[in-house]
Amino acid sequence: MSGLTQALLAKEGKITEQMKRVAEKEGRSAEFIRERVADGRVVIPANVNHTNLDPIGIGRELLTKINANIGNSSLSSCPKEEQEKLRTALKYGADTVMDLSTGGNIVKIRADLLAKCPAPVGTVPVYEMVARAGADGIGRDLMLQVIEEQARQGVDYMTIHAGLLRRYVPLAVKRKLGIVSRGGALLAGWMMKHGKENPFYEFFDDILAVCLKYDVTLSLGDGLRPGCLADASDEAQFAELDTLGELVFRCRKAGVQAMVEGPGHVPMNEIEMNMKREQEVCGDAPFYILGPVVIDCAPGYDHLVASMGGMLGAYHGAAMLCYVTPKEHIGLPNNEDVRQGVVAFKIAAHAADIGLGKPGARKRDDAISDARAEFDWDKQFSCALDEDRARTARAEAIRESSAEEIARKHDGKYCTMCGPDFCSVRISERLKQAMKQE
Repeated sequence: MSGLTQALLAKEGKITEQMKRVAEKEGRSAEFIRERVADGRVVIPANVNHTNLDPIGIGRELLTKINANIGNSSLSSCPKEEQEKLRTALKYGADTVMDLSTGGNIVKIRADLLAKCPAPVGTVPVYEMVARAGADGIGRDLMLQVIEEQARQGVDYMTIHAGLLRRYVPLAVKRKLGIVSRGGALLAGWMMKHGKENPFYEFFDDILAVCLKYDVTLSLGDGLRPGCLADASDEAQFAELDTLGELVFRCRKAGVQAMVEGPGHVPMNEIEMNMKREQEVCGDAPFYILGPVVIDCAPGYDHLVASMGGMLGAYHGAAMLCYVTPKEHIGLPNNEDVRQGVVAFKIAAHAADIGLGKPGARKRDDAISDARAEFDWDKQFSCALDEDRARTARAEAIRESSAEEIARKHDGKYCTMCGPDFCSVRISERLKQAMKQE
């Protein structure tokens, strides 16, 4: 299968249509993208069977991407609800979507998502393994069967917890919260019960063979990510990270694209160190981080808490942020939770990109500033990250102030915070006009 994956083609000096499309989106040259894919600093998750894919690039030098997790559980949601979540995630700017379904007809849910999703789709194969055969069913044969079937369907990237080795489990159980990764906990329990090594690590070469066949990008999962601030940056987390670094280089040698997943709960003062450490250990492979969540005491607001950490993480080198919703630590997110999570993380990613001076990052902000100076409300709303919310807020403000008549009189050139007589933008415009006449 040599020459099939984006990585192998890039190493051969070939620029693919996917690389051209990524270059167009990023304001970079196609050769720049090819070079980064060739050395592993950028990945383009693009399964050869995902035929309606509009490819994206993920790497710290590119615009920061965000992922939205959707999918049902054994207790909640249905395929129709997951389709609605998909539409919402894409509408508000998710760059990738992960299907984390664990109940019901997982295969059908995934097929429907792939058929309607132009963004890269990711999965966690161990979930389907356990849903099919229970926790005791984890093993080489079922693992490779599920990965092959998902790859054949068109899944673009897969999270596998191959860095969680059996000898690391005792390090994790000493923690305040132990192992909070669902996949990590399932694998740790299996290893301890059966006295065997993690099959995702033991049979990693077999997994690479499947990924090579379909050009599936591996997202090397952080099964030992910290689940609270007290457990952040500990021995268990960094032991797994060292193994993930080893696996990155095995992926690159095989011609398989790879990114690395990063910590969940990290205090603000440790975020930069975590980002730099991954770059050093993992050869600057794209870092895909959950949050990080920077305080533990804000259930119901964790989308805001995590977006703060995500902004810092992206500024210090993370390539993609996994969103967190208001339901984090509480329950399965609904459609409105998905919206709030996506928008919060688009804000975080956008702020980091502006701070880093990435090409074109501030274009939207300059456009909305021009529109504000001109009181062009429609243009302001069209430039907003959540246009619907902005329009609704403006309509509510006018209605609640009983100011419809004033709005008509002044052509809407004010907001209800200041009103027409105290509006600094109106005053500034008069000053500009006066200066021109002098």
